Amino acid sequence: MADFYQNGIVTTLHNLESRGIDDLEHELVKFSKHRPLGLILPSLFSELEGDALPSIIKQIKDVPYLNQIVIGLDRADESQYKHALKFFGELQQPHRVLWNDGPRLKALDEELQHLGVAPTEMGKGRNVWYCMGYVLAAGKVESVALHDCDIVTYDRSLLARLIYPVANPQFNYEFCKGFYARIADGKINGRVSRLLVTPLLRALKNTVGNSDYLEFMDSFRYPLAGEFSFRKDVLNDIRIPSDWGLEIGVLSEMHRNYSHNRLCQADIAHIYDHKHQDLSLNNDQGGLSKMSIDITKALFRKLATQGTIFTTETFRSIKAAYFRIALDFIETYHNDAVMNGLSVDIHSEEKAVEMFAQNIMKAGTSFLENPMETPFIPSWNRVISAKPDVLSCLKEAVELDVEEFSGS
Repeated sequence: MADFYQNGIVTTLHNLESRGIDDLEHELVKFSKHRPLGLILPSLFSELEGDALPSIIKQIKDVPYLNQIVIGLDRADESQYKHALKFFGELQQPHRVLWNDGPRLKALDEELQHLGVAPTEMGKGRNVWYCMGYVLAAGKVESVALHDCDIVTYDRSLLARLIYPVANPQFNYEFCKGFYARIADGKINGRVSRLLVTPLLRALKNTVGNSDYLEFMDSFRYPLAGEFSFRKDVLNDIRIPSDWGLEIGVLSEMHRNYSHNRLCQADIAHIYDHKHQDLSLNNDQGGLSKMSIDITKALFRKLATQGTIFTTETFRSIKAAYFRIALDFIETYHNDAVMNGLSVDIHSEEKAVEMFAQNIMKAGTSFLENPMETPFIPSWNRVISAKPDVLSCLKEAVELDVEEFSGS
């Protein structure tokens, strides 16, 4: 059970009492009558064949307050899309499956590519972006939650607690970030957040100087959580990265667009576990290695927009400061684990820190060599300006796919 302490400059909504799910959902049903609520599920087809997503759907199908569910389906051929329509047909709520690899959505994507306003990389960021566009096109909901499809410890109370802050009409939050303890099988997980992001933020404060942005980012208890919720108006002008910097990029956009009192974080789960990425010690184009580079570059880019000047010497100082702080954190987490009867592999943790330190330099070199790199997907406001009928085209493509394949 959490305490009630408020850390940093972002409101934290704790789980102070084990409030029953029926009570929470009863309130959300009332909220949904005045502020319709939706859910975005970015999914790979392979997740339909795993253990996590079928269990998630069995719980979501009984959620009484959702007015719309939008599923983004990646890496699926025609037969797999047909299977997905039947798979998600178990849902009782109105829902749509976006076949991102289908000919209609690919044709629309090619048109947007020609206009220079389409995502340049495949991945979760692109999937989420198109789902956000469909939410705008459908116009059925006012507040939306988003969570991953590989959560093996899923409980529908997670969704209720995640969407509540932006659903309650008496709250003024535009955005809510979920957080939770990354503990499973007697171990503390969440290495990238624990051993890269937090110590890197502290190192940046020491080397380039504290700032409102760094204080803001350091206020989030689990900045890499893939679960967040937002009011619909957030979707119009948010620019999200298409790489592994998605979660950091979303937080950076919230900092750019909204004052702190319109943003919050909420404790949404006692235990959370999902699919784990490989550390990829010898491959910086995959796993946690690539993730760490993309995340680090996202932080450097944001600070550069605020006037921070980076040089090779700066990155060396950041790396040195990071390495010392991260090693201290390993001892901190080890002691925390021991006191709670959990395990932490110190050797594995130190190998991760060594790799992250090297990747800080790789991210810095890439940043200096590609100063004009723009990994952000354009906002939907810009896309609409370039192609005024884009939302109607997107909605029509999705509807035609469902019409053609749902009965086959």
